Amino acid sequence: MKELIDYFLQFGNLNPQQIELISNKATELNLKKDDYFSEAGKISKQVGFIIDGITRVCYYNNKGEEITKYFIEERNLVVDLESFDNEIPSTAYVHAITDCKLIVFSKSDWQELLNTIVGWDTIVHKIIAKALMQKVARRSPLVTEDATERYIKFLEIYPNVVNRVPLSYVASYLGVTQSSLSRIRKKIR
Repeated sequence: MKELIDYFLQFGNLNPQQIELISNKATELNLKKDDYFSEAGKISKQVGFIIDGITRVCYYNNKGEEITKYFIEERNLVVDLESFDNEIPSTAYVHAITDCKLIVFSKSDWQELLNTIVGWDTIVHKIIAKALMQKVARRSPLVTEDATERYIKFLEIYPNVVNRVPLSYVASYLGVTQSSLSRIRKKIR
């Protein structure tokens, strides 16, 4: 719980009563590798904070190919925000690619925090803004750089991910085949 509270405190101040309320609303969730935190076609009903493990956000394109949009690792919030906020079916999956330990909040508990804690909405907006900036910074090189440069950038952005996830997911994220990724990895060693 300390990791979660420390995370929130990066974005604003909370008094002891507010921290207690947050702690009381939080529950622990363990996902096994290959479980889903949320699924396409279903409404996202919880916000999670990853204590241990890695998830990925993925979808299937019109050819039925699985595409990895990005990875979410420890000490980050995980939620399909559009689905969660607007109560609409998600268009993507949040997939546990390792065993994961999370602290989660239900929709009603999250809403209670928004309604009860003065300044909670500001903290949440700062978290969302930071996440969006990270997402853009992580995706931009995938558009402008060649495959080798994209892989090198991936190693910089996700230094703790590459040795913990299947290479097929990394290849999907980079938009290359797994055999191309193997050649790139051999070339830069």
